[in-house]
Amino acid sequence: MAKTLAAPAGDEDRRLVMLRFWESAFGFWRGKGAAAAWALTVGLIAIVLLQIFVQYRVTVWNRDFFDALERRDGSAIGSQTLLLMPLIAAGVTLAVLAVGGRMITQIRWRRHLSSGLIEHWLWNGRYFQLNMMQGDHDNAELRIAEDARVATEAPVDFAVGILTAAVGAVTFIVVLWRVGGSITIGDGIEIPGFLVITAIVYATLTTLATLVFGRKFVDVAERKNGREADFRYAAVRMRENGESIALLGGEAEERDALGRLLDQVRSAWVAFCGQHMRTTAISQGNIALAAVVPLILCAPKFLAGGMSLGDVMQASTAFVAVLAAFSWLIDNYPRLADWKASAVRVGSLLRSLDVLEDAEGSGTVGRIAHVEDDGPALHLCDVSVTLDDGTAVVSETDVGIDRGERVLVVGESGSGKSTLLRALAGLWPWGGGEVRVRRGAKLFFMPQRPYLPIGSLKRVTTYPQSPDEVADDQVAEALHNAELGHLVERLHEEEDWDRILSGGEKQRVAFARLFLLRPDIIVMDEATAALDSRTQDVLMRRLLEMLPDSAIISVGHRSELEAFHDRRLTLARREDGARLVRDEQLGRIRPTAGWLARRLVGARAAARRTAA
Repeated sequence: MAKTLAAPAGDEDRRLVMLRFWESAFGFWRGKGAAAAWALTVGLIAIVLLQIFVQYRVTVWNRDFFDALERRDGSAIGSQTLLLMPLIAAGVTLAVLAVGGRMITQIRWRRHLSSGLIEHWLWNGRYFQLNMMQGDHDNAELRIAEDARVATEAPVDFAVGILTAAVGAVTFIVVLWRVGGSITIGDGIEIPGFLVITAIVYATLTTLATLVFGRKFVDVAERKNGREADFRYAAVRMRENGESIALLGGEAEERDALGRLLDQVRSAWVAFCGQHMRTTAISQGNIALAAVVPLILCAPKFLAGGMSLGDVMQASTAFVAVLAAFSWLIDNYPRLADWKASAVRVGSLLRSLDVLEDAEGSGTVGRIAHVEDDGPALHLCDVSVTLDDGTAVVSETDVGIDRGERVLVVGESGSGKSTLLRALAGLWPWGGGEVRVRRGAKLFFMPQRPYLPIGSLKRVTTYPQSPDEVADDQVAEALHNAELGHLVERLHEEEDWDRILSGGEKQRVAFARLFLLRPDIIVMDEATAALDSRTQDVLMRRLLEMLPDSAIISVGHRSELEAFHDRRLTLARREDGARLVRDEQLGRIRPTAGWLARRLVGARAAARRTAA
C-alpha cells in the first residue's frame, strides 16, 4: 500500500506550521546575505536606542522650558528654544533612517523568503503535484505573492516596536519614579512611585481588556484572508477562461458563483470588523485618557508646591511614553492577528512542499522512481500509479519502448491513460516501480493544452528554451514545418498569444517546439485533438520523417492515429486499478518526402477550388 501524502492541517498542527515558517524565515540571517542582514539589524537597534535618547531629552526640555516659563525667565526660554531645533532635527533624521532601515530590511527579507518559496514550489513539478494532494496549500501563488509580504513586513515593524516599547518603558519608568516621587493620601499613607504604579496598572487593565475582547482576532483574520484568496482566485480563473464561459453563455452561473464567494468574504469581513471595532474602542479610550490621567494625578502635588510646572509636564510626557510602551499590544493586536494568519498560510505551504520533498527521497514508499540506464529508450518496470492516499489508478505495468518506436495508449475515458503519461514525465509522483530512461535522452511532453508564456512569438515558440539561444531562421523554419508560416512575420511581436491563437494553432506551436528541440522521447497527451484531420495527418507524417529515431508514446482517441504507430497498448479499468490488457503490433505508415509533397500540393489545389 502506498503511503498517504497529506500536509498537516488543523489547530493541532498550528505550532508545527509556525515553527516551519520561522525555520525558513530565519534563514535570512544565515548563509548567503547574512552579513547584510545582521548589519541592517544592528543598525536598526542603534537607531531605536538613539530615538529613545532623543525622546528622553525632549522630556527634559519640557521640564526646563516650563520651569523657565513659570519663573518668567526670558533668557532661559530663549536658550531652550534654540535647543529645541537640534532635538527636532535629530528626531526627524533618526525617523527617516528608521523608515529606510525598516523598509530595506523588509524587502530583503521578503525576497529571501519568496525566493525560497518559489524555488521550493517550482522544483521537480511540485507546483503541479500540490493540486493532487490533500492539505492546506490552496492558492499557492497568492501565498507566495501576498502572504509572504505580510509575513515579513509585519515582524520587522513588530521587532522595532517591541524594542522601542521595552527600552522606552525602562527609561521613562525611571523618569516617572524620580520626577513623580511619592504621594501621601488619607491618614499619612505614603505611596512611593505612584505615577509608575498607576501607569503599570492602567496599561495592564487595557491590555487584558484587549486580550479578552479580541481573543478571536487571529482565527477571524485567518478566515478573512482565506476567503479573500478564494475570491481572487475565482475571479482570475474566470478571466483566463473567458472565451469558454462566453461561448457557453455561463455569465449568470459565474455571477452566482462569484456572488456566493463574495458573500463569504462579506461574512468574514463582518466578523473581522466586529473584532476590530472592539479593540479600537479600547485603544481610542486609552488615547483619550492617557494625556489627562497624569495631569490629574500630579495636580495635588503641584498645588501643594511639591512639583514645579516643568516637573508636571515632564511627568506627563513620561507617563504617556510609558503607557505607549505598555499599550503596544493594544495598538498592534489587529495587525498581529493579520500577520499570524499570513504566517500560518506560508508555513502550511512550506509543510506541504516538505511532504513532496520527503517523498522524493530514495527508497521512499509510494514513489515512482526515475532512473537512467543503457537499455531501451524507455522502460516501465512494474510501474503502478496511485493517488496520494494510496488509491490505485494504474496497476503494475511492464513495457519497454525502443528508439524510433511509436506506441499508442488507448482505453476508455477514466482508465488512467493521461495519468500514466504524467507518471512517465515525472509529474505524477505517487505509485511504485521504476521508469527507466536511456542515459542522456531528452524527453518532451506535449499536453492537450500547450502553455504559451507572455512575450514575443519567438519566445512562445522556443519555450522552454531562451529565445536568445535560437536563431530567427530556425524558428521561422519550425513554424513553417508546423503549418504556421503565416505567423513568421510576427516573430518579434509582443502579444497575448494565448488569447490570440486558436486551440489548433496552439497545438501546432507545440509541434514547432518539438521540431526545434528534437527530443529522443516524445510523450503526447491528446496533442492533436484540436487539429483537423488533414493537419494532423501532415504534422504526424512530418514528425516521423524529421525525427525517425525518436520514441513516441501518445494518447489519443482518433482511429487515424493508429497509422502513425507501431504498437497499441490497451488499458482497461479494474477495481484494483487499470491494467494493461493488450499489447498489439500495428502497421505504421512510413512517409516519404515525395508522398508528403504530393499530399500538400493536392490539398492546396483543393483549397483553391473551394475558394473559387
